[in-house]
Amino acid sequence: MAIQEHVPTHLESLAAQPIGSGDELAGRFPLTVNPNPASQAEYDAVMNDLTFGCQFTDHMAHMRWIKGEGWTDRGVIPYGPLDLTPGAAVLHYSQSVFEGIKAYRHDDGSIWTFRPTFNAARINHSARRLALPEMDREDFVASLVDYVRADSKWVPEGDGTSLYLRPFMFASEAFVGVHAAQVVDYYVIGSPSGPYFKSGFTGVAIWVVKGYHRAGPGGTGTAKAGGNYAASLMPQEVAAEKGFSQVCFLDTYEEKYLEELGGMNMFIVMADGTIRTPELSGVILEGGTRSAICRMLREQGTEVREEKIALDELVAGIRSGVVSEIFACGTAAVVTPITRLTNDDFDVELPVGEKTKAIHAELTGIQMGHRPDPYNWLYRLA
Repeated sequence: MAIQEHVPTHLESLAAQPIGSGDELAGRFPLTVNPNPASQAEYDAVMNDLTFGCQFTDHMAHMRWIKGEGWTDRGVIPYGPLDLTPGAAVLHYSQSVFEGIKAYRHDDGSIWTFRPTFNAARINHSARRLALPEMDREDFVASLVDYVRADSKWVPEGDGTSLYLRPFMFASEAFVGVHAAQVVDYYVIGSPSGPYFKSGFTGVAIWVVKGYHRAGPGGTGTAKAGGNYAASLMPQEVAAEKGFSQVCFLDTYEEKYLEELGGMNMFIVMADGTIRTPELSGVILEGGTRSAICRMLREQGTEVREEKIALDELVAGIRSGVVSEIFACGTAAVVTPITRLTNDDFDVELPVGEKTKAIHAELTGIQMGHRPDPYNWLYRLA
């Protein structure tokens, strides 16, 4: 089977650069122990009923950037409310970016994460677009290492479980004039999470929205910026009222071509085995899971085409059988089958396909340490 060459994107090239081990980076964020950690009963309640993004651990990583001084005050500190003035620039101008990444406990008790240097490259890309300061990639990864080592007991055991990590930075300067902030805070918090699909690997129904757009050409679509997600919430509410799990956005100019879901990239599996995904047009986010899937499939001999995908063509292909599967991907769910695609003009359904199942099994197998990692994507945190 011929291997299709995977040409790295700029972010992928940055992610491929070597970085020190967790032991080498550990200690950049010194620990201040939380004097009031969760009680045993509180801890047990969280770990016995794992949900996504609702409960948080005892600590958080932090550092602060001050113009003229750079990044300072690194540390892992007690988790708690932030001391933030109502004049903080982020509250007025949404100058904030974030990442999503997971820590996985393997069968031997060790704790690993997946492609953290990709997230390091992307948060700097996002920061640059939002006029926020970039950070050393070593600081980004070290903040994960030191935080997870401080709160390692919060990394759950079992397939599909993880400690979801949320690195984020925002403009904290007290100033209501419009300029790039001169004081910025960066944090990492974590939330113990269970399997995304609690009742089996089931599909989701998607509403294709017209008249609303997550981002536009020249905007912040390629940045993982909070405002992009805020812009997706109202259309998401409209979709939810209609009984749909997610919303799919189309291109800004013609409302003809697929872009992405509110927080996930999309893939189309053709009946001939080819796989298509919307191209990185400068509007959609370059997802880390999307990136991994493209490379993995190509090196396995599957043809992956990154190109414009017309909605009308997709719907016709589903009806004729030319399209056999659709799935979405992102850090939270990894891979999500799409089994229904609808708007006011059409309503089509698909099964949960074998290719989608295989991609999900392969990626989660690598992440949990159950399958080989020929790409060196795993990074040991603790």
